[in-house]
Amino acid sequence: MFSGKSILVTGGTGTFGKSFINTVLEKYPQVKKIIVFSRDELKQFEMRDKYPESRYPQMRFFIGDVRDKDRVKRALEGVDYVVHAAALKQVSACEYNPFEAVKTNVLGAQNIIEACMDQNVKRVAALSTDKAAAPINLYGATKLCSDKLFVSANNFRGSKDIRFAAVRYGNVMGSRGSVIPFFLEKRKEGVLPITDTRMTRFNITLRQCIELVLFALANMWGGEIFVPRIPSYRILDLLKAIAPDCDYNVTGIRPGEKLHEQMITETDAINTLEFKNYFVILPSMTLWDVDKYIEKFGGSRCAHGFSYGSGTNTERLTVDELRRLIREEVDPQFSIEYIPTAVKSRRKLKLKMVRPEMKDVLAGS
Repeated sequence: MFSGKSILVTGGTGTFGKSFINTVLEKYPQVKKIIVFSRDELKQFEMRDKYPESRYPQMRFFIGDVRDKDRVKRALEGVDYVVHAAALKQVSACEYNPFEAVKTNVLGAQNIIEACMDQNVKRVAALSTDKAAAPINLYGATKLCSDKLFVSANNFRGSKDIRFAAVRYGNVMGSRGSVIPFFLEKRKEGVLPITDTRMTRFNITLRQCIELVLFALANMWGGEIFVPRIPSYRILDLLKAIAPDCDYNVTGIRPGEKLHEQMITETDAINTLEFKNYFVILPSMTLWDVDKYIEKFGGSRCAHGFSYGSGTNTERLTVDELRRLIREEVDPQFSIEYIPTAVKSRRKLKLKMVRPEMKDVLAGS
């Protein structure tokens, strides 16, 4: 797909960007050019060390910000494919800095769209988040707006051979700022903070993210929001998987946080197609023959009243599955046998004091 083609990745020095670029280099060694577009010069310097020009002549590095349309346009000269991964992603940071979140996540998305059209890019895949479904925080609201912009961009592409789509998924296992690395670090203290014991989250690996983005780039008709079928986990099961001998402290739900995440609401489902490994939320305005789309990819329309949330998801990760995934995707040296003696000695006391719903979890560890 990428042989002789040029790709630009915004946010290319982030968790997804680095893994995506590495995958493209491995799977498509004949790629013409890969452009890393980001505003972090230190991370670009580190990536240059990993991909020296002598061995990777196809690599290019552009310092720039998606807020700067002129710089984006310059970087997109001769580019065929764009993966838009740049965003302000921390919920609390977006709540505290709302104008900055809008500038990057919304206005930045518009800059990408307009610059891609001006430079005759062929395919654009924008990364979304489960927080964009029925958003209750600013981060989710800005990403929902971004999704709408990329979907609607297909309406005014005119005669240009360009297609836009979005890829929406849940928590990426082991990504910066996510709960698993946080728990792995905090368990050294013997006490883990939990916002609410009822909480559930979707879980996806970096490999699955990359595969879905590659699939979207290769198969998009324009205007889709691709949603993967992925498992969920209970926060208490994650605690047991990582630190069965640790205490926990309930801190309360933070501003803008949900008990359960959604990726497809009941309203979205009216315009959603179901496939073996993923869903597709259709554009609200008809851009192509939906029946032909279903026939080509072997899908069906979602049932009336369907919704896709982490709390009702029928595919749930067990404690053992979580531990296996942590070793495979986050830390090959991961073990639960790290617990200091001082922490273990508090176990009996803890079992007497913890909440009833946690006793069975800890007793089985």
